[in-house]
Amino acid sequence: MPRRVWAIAAISFGTALFVVDGAIANVALPTIARELGVDNGAVTNVVTVYQLVLVMVLLPFSSLGDRVGHRTLYQIGQALFLVSSAMVMLISSFGWLLVARAVQALGAGMALSVSAAMLREAYPARSLGSGMGINSVVVASSAALAPTLGGYIVAHLDWHWVFVAAVPLAGVSLLLGRALPDPVKIARKPEWASGLWSAVTVLLLIGGLQIGTHGGGAVAGIGLSLAGVASAVLLVRRERKRANPVVPVDLMAKPVIGLSALAAVCAFVASGSLLLSLPFLFEEGMGYAPDEVGLLLLPFPLTMLIVAPAAGWLSDRIAATKLGVTGMGIAVVALLLLAFMPDQPGPFGIAWRLALCALGFGLFFAPNSRLLIGQAPKNRAAAAGGLLSTSRLSGQTLAAALVGILLAAGLGLGPWPMLFACALALVAALCSLVRFRSVMAAGGRASLARE
Repeated sequence: MPRRVWAIAAISFGTALFVVDGAIANVALPTIARELGVDNGAVTNVVTVYQLVLVMVLLPFSSLGDRVGHRTLYQIGQALFLVSSAMVMLISSFGWLLVARAVQALGAGMALSVSAAMLREAYPARSLGSGMGINSVVVASSAALAPTLGGYIVAHLDWHWVFVAAVPLAGVSLLLGRALPDPVKIARKPEWASGLWSAVTVLLLIGGLQIGTHGGGAVAGIGLSLAGVASAVLLVRRERKRANPVVPVDLMAKPVIGLSALAAVCAFVASGSLLLSLPFLFEEGMGYAPDEVGLLLLPFPLTMLIVAPAAGWLSDRIAATKLGVTGMGIAVVALLLLAFMPDQPGPFGIAWRLALCALGFGLFFAPNSRLLIGQAPKNRAAAAGGLLSTSRLSGQTLAAALVGILLAAGLGLGPWPMLFACALALVAALCSLVRFRSVMAAGGRASLARE
């Protein structure tokens, strides 16, 4: 102290930057589709390309961060993001917009790959749950700002401004960056082959799913996804022989970490598919204007803003499984209420359903993240942080692909996105229960209280 405060502020502004940039485009998608002349299924690529590149580079960059220093890579990523944001203002075609979003994601991936490791360095171990809760507050408040800000920009300004609205946050984070933990370098050999292989595997897996959103691309998409599965199996076999693998198979082999990561993926697919599908439902199915859509979505992040810090604080005192399973149970009920709500439920009818859904997800995310980060050895903190970010972003990317497929199939404006989200929330709860039982079966009473 007080350097810790400034370091947390720098990480918080950086986190807010990438959350806003990743979420603000959702409200603008219908407008971008109309103005650039692309269909609803294809326009979700604005979100998917950004998230796909992020997922591709997180694990390779987390390994790179150990060698060049976490702070160094974090700030290089922010600088690259600033430059690529300026590119967006010069774009007038859908293809170039996707290129600019890919470059933005490259910069974001550098920063996000090491942000969780820096959080672990900044907070004392006894307060890590509260720290994850504070980070969740930043995520939730940024997510609360994103749809409202995006809706206002789309309604009153050119849509290009949506993609540069978060740039001031990068400037503040860079100014505060000297307070971040010093860039300690770990002497490791470069793992270029594993890093590239990891990125290509993610590209095949998720890119194949996304191709399925386009007419006539189902066969090619299935083929690419199957190739991705085969590549993943071979890559895991290779990485299991390494002491510090780029793909953290050593961490995922631990039930506490592996099942937490799987639960996180399922929960983020569930929440992401809900929030990505609702703008289309509200604007095209219910007739709301873009700025009204942003306000309609606001109850979800505002509720998270209250629940997330409380859940983080509780996770230092109450078992994560108890909080997580309870949260997913609440989320399942709320998702069913959203799936079968009346054709015109009104703003209040939408608001209380979204708030209940956010309560459930809020009780799950912070405790699950604390468990995943806190159970990793300190020398693998960056790998655990990369795994956490990969779980979150791969979930969001899969959600965008899922919603794109449903929209292309004509099912995106009905109850199906919420029903898929409901099924995935149940899987997340099941992962938490299996994690608890596996630790109990192994006789891990000391760890049981934290589970």
